[in-house]
Amino acid sequence: MALRNIRKDGDEVLRKKSKEVDVINEKILTLLKDMADTMYNSDGVGLAAPQVGILRRVVVIDVGEGLIELINPVITEQSGEQTEFEGCLSVPGIYGELKRPAKVVVKALKAKGEQFETEGTGLLAIALCHEIDHLDGILFKDKAIRLVDKEELEKKG
Repeated sequence: MALRNIRKDGDEVLRKKSKEVDVINEKILTLLKDMADTMYNSDGVGLAAPQVGILRRVVVIDVGEGLIELINPVITEQSGEQTEFEGCLSVPGIYGELKRPAKVVVKALKAKGEQFETEGTGLLAIALCHEIDHLDGILFKDKAIRLVDKEELEKKG
């Protein structure tokens, strides 16, 4: 298990736009594995490459339904609306109330290079939007209706 350091808010790498992956090589495959290990070790539901200091369009997500690895993900469809609180491994202790699509369809590449589509609703839709935002240098707090700390979030129950 190889864990990577998660970059925190204020690190300029989190504000930069990530580059597309042109070739899925051993470095990208190692990055995917390390990102999954890091996400699980930190009790996260998603992690984008910029959060570990790599400006490549690579994301891992697991909302409790198994690991999803996405290379060069693009949201192709979105519909509906949901408002929920989100947190982020790069912004510890702060949570934001955000409006996100209720459903998204994302096109991406798998680790072996095959193109695929995944559809997400509920938490998966939120995680897909949140992680893809990271690839464009956007943090959840940039889009938040309001921000709260953990204590205030727990009062909301």
